[in-house]
Amino acid sequence: MTEREILTTSGQEIVFVLVGLVVLGAAVLCVTTRQLVHAALWLVVALGGLAVEYLLLTAEFVAWVQVLIYLGSVVVLLLFGLMLTRAPIGPSPDVDSGNRRVALAVALASAATLVTLVVDAFRTTWIDLKTPHGESAALGDSLFRAWVLPFEALSVLLLAALVGAIALSRARAANAENARKQPDERGAR
Repeated sequence: MTEREILTTSGQEIVFVLVGLVVLGAAVLCVTTRQLVHAALWLVVALGGLAVEYLLLTAEFVAWVQVLIYLGSVVVLLLFGLMLTRAPIGPSPDVDSGNRRVALAVALASAATLVTLVVDAFRTTWIDLKTPHGESAALGDSLFRAWVLPFEALSVLLLAALVGAIALSRARAANAENARKQPDERGAR
C-alpha cells in the first residue's frame, strides 16, 4: 500500500466516522436519559448504527445477525419487560442513583483502556474493504461449535429475567391490592 493510498479518505470512511458519532451520541443519550422507554429507543438507534457499521465493513452476515438478534429480540424483550413490570413511562427520579461522577470516571477509564488496546493491537493492520470479510460459513461454524453453550446460556438467562420480572410485578400488584382492600386498623378502632 502506498503512502498516497493511506492518506486518501474515501466516502465509505467518512460515512463510517459519521455513523460512529451517531452511535456514540445515541449510547450517551441511552445511559443519561431519565425515561426508561426513551433509553430503550436510544438503544435501538445505537444498535442499528452498529449494524450499519458492520455493513460498511463488508460483514453483511454479522450486520443482519445484529439486526435480528439485538434489534429484533433483545430490545423487544427489554420493552416487554418494561411494559410487564409497569415501569414508569415518564421521567423517573428513581432512575438516577447519584453516582454520575463515578460512572463518568469509570466510563472514561474504560474507554481509554479500550482505545489504547485496540490501537496497540491493530496499529499496522489495514482492512481491504474491496473484498467481503463477513463470510457466514466460518462465522456460523465458530458460533455453533465453539460458542453454542454461551449463546444458549444467554437465551436462558434472558428468559429467566423476563419470567422473574413478571413474577415480581404480579407479586407487587397483589400486595398493593391486598393493602388497598384491608381497612386501616387504626382508623377502624
